Amino acid sequence: MSSPSSARPALPLDPPGGRRAALVWGVGVCVYLVAVVFRTSLGVAGLDAADRFHVNASALSAFSILQLLVYAGMQIPVGLLVDRLGTRKVLTLGIVLFTVGQLGFALSPSYGMALAARALLGCGDAMTFISVLRLGSRWFPARRGPMVVQIAGLFGVVGNLLSTIVLARTLDSLGWTATFAGSSLAGLVVFVLVVAFLKDHPEGFEPEPVPHAGVAYVRHQIVRAWREPGTRLGMWVHFTTQFPAMVFLLLWGMPFLVEAQGLSRGRAGELLTVVVLSNMVVGLVYGQLIARHHAARAPLALGTIGATALVWAATVTYPGAHAPMWLLVTLCAVLGACGPASMIGFDFARPANPPERQGTASGIVNIGGFTASMTTLFAIGVLLDATGGSYRVAFSSVFVLQVLGGAQILRLRARTARLERERLVASRVETVHVPV
Repeated sequence: MSSPSSARPALPLDPPGGRRAALVWGVGVCVYLVAVVFRTSLGVAGLDAADRFHVNASALSAFSILQLLVYAGMQIPVGLLVDRLGTRKVLTLGIVLFTVGQLGFALSPSYGMALAARALLGCGDAMTFISVLRLGSRWFPARRGPMVVQIAGLFGVVGNLLSTIVLARTLDSLGWTATFAGSSLAGLVVFVLVVAFLKDHPEGFEPEPVPHAGVAYVRHQIVRAWREPGTRLGMWVHFTTQFPAMVFLLLWGMPFLVEAQGLSRGRAGELLTVVVLSNMVVGLVYGQLIARHHAARAPLALGTIGATALVWAATVTYPGAHAPMWLLVTLCAVLGACGPASMIGFDFARPANPPERQGTASGIVNIGGFTASMTTLFAIGVLLDATGGSYRVAFSSVFVLQVLGGAQILRLRARTARLERERLVASRVETVHVPV
């Protein structure tokens, strides 16, 4: 047994992890999984929703736009709530909201009521991912951060997979109301799990109390987080990488594959599954690479953006009536890298902000991808109506946001890297102990 003097000193406020941490954090990511199932359930039901509520493409896109508008608008308030109230309370409220929203969507007799239900769902959904990130940082050591973030994203992918496979089949066999009402029961299950098992932090690792000064404190948190180049870089990485896959899976992938590419709904569903499976594999690879080579973050993000733009362009500009199956499969496989690449944004924001500002910084980052997704969902719907259903024109709107986001990433990456190096040197100097 080693003596205390020979043991490596633990970093302050660096929790040990372990089985207990895995159990508590597992409850949190299960909540996130259910939220993603509810969020993406419209992706396999877009055509059914258009028939049920008798709406055109623009009105159909309003479902996802409103949901994402609420989600994006809630990110900073949720980050502040998590920093102040803790994970357990915020997750509990989120579960109640997204479960009521999913049940309301199942029972809505009109387009207006269905819109209100999706807005409520988006509000509850907004409270999940930031809470899970905060939970991971409180229960696992900092060196596990990149992998914890990617695994959290992986659970979201599993939720997407369940939505793509299970809900698509139950819609065909059970119909609209039974499918959406039945899925809302998952919210009750995770509510019980949170109440019974979830804790904000391990024993002995309580965060230092932070004084709160009302509006002044809120403004201070937001301004300080935004001033960090790492926070802004993380937001633009999330903005540029997440939205192509989000738009494809959340709403427009199924109509594009069926109406523009002439596939059956079954075959289109299989291709959407390729996106999800690719996401799972790439997420694990990116997590390992970033954990071992921190400098790989920006190249991975930029490489994903470039590959997505290339394959997307090849698909929408293909000269034939329909793109060949190999190209559609390649597109879906590359889109699978968008989710893991968006998680890299949080790896830029985390080292740039102290623990008491992590929720706020994560909220700012998370706004990025959902703002881009909301904008693109709206643009595609408007362009489809304006061009008589030309997916070639409508899907080209993706490139505008990729150029904007890519330019911002290139502008901020050098300054962020320099500040990270300076902080690393300073932290090493502070941890040097002179023996007495």
